[in-house]
Amino acid sequence: MHIIPVIDLLNGVVVHAKQGQRHQYQPIQSSLTASTKPLDIVKAFRDIYPFDTLYIADLNAIQHLLGTPSNHRPIIDNILETFPDLTIWIDAGIQEASDVQSWHHPRVKSIIGTENMRQMDDYLAIAQGYSEHIVLSLDFMPNGYQGPSALLQQHQDWPQDVIVMTLNQVGAQSGVDIATLNKVIRLANKQRIYAAGGVRNTQDLAQLSTMLVHGALIATALHSQHITGADLCALHSVDAKKPE
Repeated sequence: MHIIPVIDLLNGVVVHAKQGQRHQYQPIQSSLTASTKPLDIVKAFRDIYPFDTLYIADLNAIQHLLGTPSNHRPIIDNILETFPDLTIWIDAGIQEASDVQSWHHPRVKSIIGTENMRQMDDYLAIAQGYSEHIVLSLDFMPNGYQGPSALLQQHQDWPQDVIVMTLNQVGAQSGVDIATLNKVIRLANKQRIYAAGGVRNTQDLAQLSTMLVHGALIATALHSQHITGADLCALHSVDAKKPE
């Protein structure tokens, strides 16, 4: 299991994402550190486990907030400089190819969230030029999938890494949406599927592993220490022993 910690940035601080209700997000309260500064949170994550990838949701960029910085690029550049072995998956409300180009960096991949795609052609214009630099996020709200219907079905147009983002489960500690994950797994064709939303503990990670989910995005379970560094080391050891 490839475990990727998540931080949500809003006006310069890390906030607690819960069920996609972005207008209600509050500064993070973590048992790992008293700080809400992005660099401190990343350091706290790396102190418990040597994560090689970090997912950052830039809520200013996603929401196009007026009267605030348009994005957190200086903070993200600082994280990249401080951790030269870290890859960042950046969710910044990407809508077109020029948005991907603006975030170009050897250790950055742009999240293409289907909630931001108006039509299939918008996605294809990005995928055809930047397939190796993007990660597709299939976004599911309480009322179902958000995005072009064709994109959910045409797995041949998906990049190598695909996130199943069940926003209603994010930060809710309610468990993983197994039905939605299974639906996408059946549609996929050799893509690496990541689960996002609802991972509470190692039992959830074990269940995902049996489903052949490649990885998971987690935040709340790390901050609460319901998943610890020791847990992740043990999980890595088990995975290493599995036959190819």
